[in-house]
Amino acid sequence: MSRIGRKPVTLPQGVTAQIDGHKITVKGPKGEISRTLHEDMALALEDGTVTVKRPSDEAQHKALHGLTRTLVANMVEGVTNGSPSHSRSRASAIRPSPSPSACSWWWDSRIPSLPRAPGDQDHGDE
Repeated sequence: MSRIGRKPVTLPQGVTAQIDGHKITVKGPKGEISRTLHEDMALALEDGTVTVKRPSDEAQHKALHGLTRTLVANMVEGVTNGSPSHSRSRASAIRPSPSPSACSWWWDSRIPSLPRAPGDQDHGDE
């Protein structure tokens, strides 16, 4: 079995799940999420846990087994804690140039700038 797929997803207190065929709906304090999962994966709700079972040991079913379990776990995490709050940063990359030693950094202008701390100097990166 898939190491990830075989772990049941425990529903914390205040979180409920409802399974209707291949559609799962998870409700919690931060909201409600519904998703239709792959038709080959079997979902079961028992004693406050959601388990995912696969029909065979084919490579595709093994991959879908772990993926489906992870999707359900992420739904539970989302309705319990909400979306993660990562520190905002701007996307950057190294832009290649014709000369191998002359690469330059560039900033994605579509991403909004972070507010500057008092005393920060402008380095011309915007």
